[in-house]
Amino acid sequence: MADKTLTCSDCNQEFAFTEREQAFYAEKGFSEPRRCPTCRASRKAARSGGDSGFGGGGGSSYSSGGGYDSGYGAGGGYSAGGYSGGGGGGFGNRGGGPREMFTATCSSCGREARVPFRPTNGKPVYCSDCFRSQRGG
Repeated sequence: MADKTLTCSDCNQEFAFTEREQAFYAEKGFSEPRRCPTCRASRKAARSGGDSGFGGGGGSSYSSGGGYDSGYGAGGGYSAGGYSGGGGGGFGNRGGGPREMFTATCSSCGREARVPFRPTNGKPVYCSDCFRSQRGG
């Protein structure tokens, strides 16, 4: 198995799905992740009500707080120091309602950008035009 590059279904950023993660997912019977670690962490935080931990899962997570997310509140996690089972968590939002969008200032052109994730300090956010040009497409 070799590392794979996947594209996040939320933010369209590419992310690495390492050999080690692939082995872990296969061992647990999980399908490939559809979201990058940042978007998984955002969804997990949204499900658990932010930092309150209400309905959230225990266990550890990898890099930026990701972990496996089936979209239905399945918790679990992966720790760089070794594998660790995680707890379950909350209820995923699979209803037909509109996606929550956030407003940010584009790091490249300064225009308003609407994004499907909560922007965090220190990470660039791009409008759709600048994002396309950043990816070379």
